[in-house]
Amino acid sequence: MTPTITVSDEVRALAPGFTCLAVEAHGLVNGPSDVRSSALLDDATRRLAERLDGRPPHEDPHLAAWRDTYTAFGAKPSRTRNSAEALAKRALSEAGLPRINLLVDLYNAISVAHLIPVGGEDTDRIEGAMRLVRSTGREPFPTVAGGEEAIEHPEPGEVVWRDDEGVTCRRWNWRQGVRTRLTEESVNALFLLESLAPMTAGELEAAGTELAESLEKLSPGARITVRTPE
Repeated sequence: MTPTITVSDEVRALAPGFTCLAVEAHGLVNGPSDVRSSALLDDATRRLAERLDGRPPHEDPHLAAWRDTYTAFGAKPSRTRNSAEALAKRALSEAGLPRINLLVDLYNAISVAHLIPVGGEDTDRIEGAMRLVRSTGREPFPTVAGGEEAIEHPEPGEVVWRDDEGVTCRRWNWRQGVRTRLTEESVNALFLLESLAPMTAGELEAAGTELAESLEKLSPGARITVRTPE
């Protein structure tokens, strides 16, 4: 299945410099984190440190733009960091980047190396079209709270990714839901790379190309396409 991906006019009005790139992959091989994925995360951390050169992640111009955009739709960026900033902060801490599974490690490495939010969804768990919209506040968001499965609802006006069944990621790219996340059993995936000005189209495309190449190395024979959502 190749889901339709759209960005609403309301979101484009909120962030005119927003661009999204979709990398679709079919026939992937996933599994537990291993030396390959760990090496990708370590290299991404090294590249991040060189890029920041001692600055905190939020001072990077691209991440600063995300903070401004979060503020524009009512989120507090210092409390709910975009996924790229949260990962970068974790990478530079004593804890380091988490090891989740091969596919998640791979796209987390791309996110950290390029300082760009990247999300990964199990295509087989997506219901209908994927769209980036401003929430009504009534959409269900399956998550885990206190170790138990729970249903939350976004705030009205919050920017969310959703499909026909409900929200797949809250506050743009802050927290992914459990329903469509990539597990060790996932074989088909949709990766969404998101950028704001001042990141250029070339920089976004470079991140997408690196992701596609890494997926090909991880899963030889996988069918991979790169496209821009509507």
